[in-house]
Amino acid sequence: MKKFAISGGKEGFWLRAEKQTGGKGRLGRTWESPKGNLYCSTLVEVRPDDPPPSTLSFVSALAVFDAINAHIPDADTLLKWPNDILVSDAKICGILLERVEQHIVIGIGVNVAVAPSLSDRKSISLLAAGSKPSLTAAEFLDILSDCFSKRVASWRQPGLDHILQQWQSYAHPVGSMLTVSNETGQKITGEFAGLTNAGALRLRKSDGALIELHAGDVEIDHGHAG
Repeated sequence: MKKFAISGGKEGFWLRAEKQTGGKGRLGRTWESPKGNLYCSTLVEVRPDDPPPSTLSFVSALAVFDAINAHIPDADTLLKWPNDILVSDAKICGILLERVEQHIVIGIGVNVAVAPSLSDRKSISLLAAGSKPSLTAAEFLDILSDCFSKRVASWRQPGLDHILQQWQSYAHPVGSMLTVSNETGQKITGEFAGLTNAGALRLRKSDGALIELHAGDVEIDHGHAG
């Protein structure tokens, strides 16, 4: 997909792989790629009037959320900052953004049939969460691509504020206790205080200090939700 972007690829094109041999996750993690799951990527053109390209992580998460709801509408699905999707408190999807010249390449992996075993968190598949047994990765992508194009259109107009409001309506509520681990492994705990206008996480620490975080892994403390 990076080569396609460099050669002048157009927005709206999707590439799907049956299996990956070098899947990447955030913060340098590997992404397990058992057969039957969805491994795909797409392009979004960076235009002068667009919101910050990094906020396409929220667009992508919302699109996956929409597609999951289309197949398992009664599932307990939750968005977790910055771009995680949880079903029954277990990870079901991975999203990774990469800038390539005037494009953002967005890679998305969804556990359609198989939930890989992860050392640091629970995982789940659409099948285990109640989707129809015949659901294929290609079929899920048909829905996802349509959801994604609609969310990108909303990201451009009415704009980022609308996207962030939509994301917040499906995410951990304000007042939830979160623990954020940054790239160095440092952990910061506090109450979720919403997002900034640019999508950064606002965290209120126990001493009342309000901080902004732009990257990190979030754990939700379900015992102390606000």
